[in-house]
Amino acid sequence: QVHLVESGGGLVQPGGSLRLSCVASGSIFSINTMGWYRQPPGKQRELVAALASAGSTNYAEAVKGRFTVSRDNAKNTVYLQMNSLKPEDSAVYYCNVEASTKATIGRFADYWGQGTQVTVSS
Repeated sequence: QVHLVESGGGLVQPGGSLRLSCVASGSIFSINTMGWYRQPPGKQRELVAALASAGSTNYAEAVKGRFTVSRDNAKNTVYLQMNSLKPEDSAVYYCNVEASTKATIGRFADYWGQGTQVTVSS
C-alpha cells in the first residue's frame, strides 16, 4: 500500500504564495507520475500539475506561469509552488501518485492524499 501525506495549505491573500508538499510512503517499488489536482467547492476535481519520472510536465492552462511542480525522488516527495495566487485558486488540493508496490511490481495504480485546503482571500 502507498500512503500520501500533504502539507502546506492555508489562507493567503491574493498575490501571495504557498508551497504544498506531499510525501509518499509505504511499500513502494516504483513511482511514475506525481502531481496535484484540486477541487473547488461545488465543482469537479481537476488536474493542476503533473510531473513524470522522465521529467515531462503537464499544467492546467489556468496555472501556467504561476505554479511550478517539482519532485525529490530520493524522498518520494512532490511539491507545488504556487505564486501570484488568485481567489479562483481556492480549493482542496489533492496529491496524486502513480506507483507500483513491492507486491505489484510493474503494475501501476493511482494513489491519493487526503487533501489540503487552500483559501485565497483578502
